[in-house]
Amino acid sequence: MSGTATGGSQKTILLVEDEADLAVTLEYNLQRDGYRTRVAHDGRTAIHEIDQDSSLDAVILDLMLPDISGTEICKHIREQERTRDIPVIMLTAKGEEIDRVVGFEVGADDYVVKPFSVRELLLRLRALLRRAERPGASTDVLSFDRVRLDRDGHRVWVDECEVTLTALEFRLLHTFMSRRGRVQTRDALLSDVWGIEADVTTRTVDTHVKRLREKLGEAGRYIETLRGVGYRFRDRPIDED
Repeated sequence: MSGTATGGSQKTILLVEDEADLAVTLEYNLQRDGYRTRVAHDGRTAIHEIDQDSSLDAVILDLMLPDISGTEICKHIREQERTRDIPVIMLTAKGEEIDRVVGFEVGADDYVVKPFSVRELLLRLRALLRRAERPGASTDVLSFDRVRLDRDGHRVWVDECEVTLTALEFRLLHTFMSRRGRVQTRDALLSDVWGIEADVTTRTVDTHVKRLREKLGEAGRYIETLRGVGYRFRDRPIDED
């Protein structure tokens, strides 16, 4: 199912929502804001659209679907090389922080809890699309001691071993490495990594930093905790005993 917008952005958005009335409202507002739309009311249709439509620019994804959960669909998006960098906004009636953490862990870029303002959703979507359009904003390859990050390839290595990161963990590491030696407060990381006023607490930052360190192994020590302030990626290698 699809519709075509007459506005100027001409970005294509896949809306995955099983509540028919809400889907109609969101599709109308997306088209009025200048987006092309694709609509799926269940997980299987969503996966078919994701696999077949190479024009998708973002996905608005309901967490609770009748067949396949939104988290599984998000994982599917992140596992495919062609789609892994597509921005994903999760919609859900679940508002507990643990649900948001799980959403971000599987690769969601933002998380909106029902009931929500359609205007706020559109603002968050615009912010994510703007961020995705800045491919030349920073160095393509960052290297520091044992860690190498390929921004365009969305790949990370520690020594010669590739490390698999979620989209959000990748952005977090890229932010740290591109600002090496500078203190990053939790609020700054929420703004720069999670995006426009993400509805999460600073504990979410701590959770993701902990998981990132674990995945980096010994290289996780490059990310220093400054108690009461935030974090800092070291500006010089650690001397080995």
